[in-house]
Order: sequence, then C-alpha cells, then structure tokens
Amino acid sequence: MELKKSPKADLESKRSIFVQLGLVLSLGLCLLAFEWTSKVDQVSSLGSMNQQEVEDEIIPITRQEEVKPPPPPPPPKVVEVLNIVDDETEIEDELEIEDTEADDETVIDVAPVIQEEEEEEEEGQIFFIVEEMPEFPGGELALRKFIANAIKYPVIAQENGIMGKVYVNFVVDKDGSVTNARIARGVDQSLDKEALRVVNNLPKWKPGKQRGKSVRVSYTVPISFVLQ
Repeated sequence: MELKKSPKADLESKRSIFVQLGLVLSLGLCLLAFEWTSKVDQVSSLGSMNQQEVEDEIIPITRQEEVKPPPPPPPPKVVEVLNIVDDETEIEDELEIEDTEADDETVIDVAPVIQEEEEEEEEGQIFFIVEEMPEFPGGELALRKFIANAIKYPVIAQENGIMGKVYVNFVVDKDGSVTNARIARGVDQSLDKEALRVVNNLPKWKPGKQRGKSVRVSYTVPISFVLQ
C-alpha cells in the first residue's frame, strides 16, 4: 500500500524557512542582549560614618617633691654688755695715741739686709743649666780623645763579650775639678768601675758661670765600650 501525503501537510518543504527564521530570531535575541542597558539607581549616600569623639587621655604629671634642706640655725645673738660708770671713774685701758710725725731730730733705725745666707746657699748649690756651661780644655772633641786613650778594656768583659755605653755623672766644681762621680746608667760592674776611674782622672775643666760667678755644675758623660 503506498502512502500518500498532502503537499500542505508535508513539513519538509518548509524546513529551510523554519531554520532561517530560527537563526534570525536567535541573532536578534543576541543583539538585544548585548544592547540591553540597565539604569543604575543613583546612590544618595554610601552610609554615614559615625564620628566618635576620641577623648585625649590626660596623663598626670608626677614630680618628685624637692626635699628642701633644713634652714640653717640662726646666728647666735651677741649681747652687748654696757657698763655704765661715773664720769669720775678712771679707765685703765685708755688708748694712747702717739705722735708719729717725724721732724729733723727724729732718728730712724734701719736694719741692714743680710745676704750671707743666700750666698752660702749659692755656694753649696749644684746647677744643671747655667749661663756658661763648664768646658773641657780643648772642647768636646778633646774630651772624647782623652777618654778613648785612657780607657783600658777590662779583660773579664772582653772574655765574656760584654759591650755597652756607661753614663757617668759628676760635678764640675768652682775651680774646675771633677768631683762626686757616680754611675747614672751602668752596663756591667767591670765596665762601670773602669768608667769611674777614667772620669776621676779627668783634668780640671773651665768652670761654669752664673751671673758672672763660678758655680758648681752637674755634668754627664757617656763612655762607650765596643769590642772590635
């Protein structure tokens, strides 16, 4: 049996039209969705901020009370005792006023100034620096030559290889003689003894002078002991 359908009831013939209408409607809805705008209601206020008053905290200032020292005791009262006497009473402690005016006949005693003590002190005083220092006859070079020629190197020091510089201090007296020789800085007992021997045999110097007078002056001489 062959089925027969009415051409009006055949939907396949209008299929392309329905597809095109569907596409047009879908595109129109998409465009409408993109173009659709919604009005935002104007916000009158975003809320109110409650302003809270912050009270400043007042920190009390604490100060240590100054301890005042006790007041000083009052000064003792001086009580003046007045002895009232009669006009006829004699006063023993009466002030006598002497006449100090001098005239031609007034004799004034002036005590002489004694300078002997100062002169004695200067005689015994030993100076370290004076206006004119003491000088060896011929000068410093002659002193070195004299010491070099007078020294005899101790044998015990030579055997032990002892060397060094001995400082000898002495006093050039008023007449130029050498006195009070002593070791200021030594090296060895044998070398110190030889240095003292040489210094004690020094000839007289030209004495030092202070204010034109010969005085005692302290002097130091270094003596070197070197093995060759």
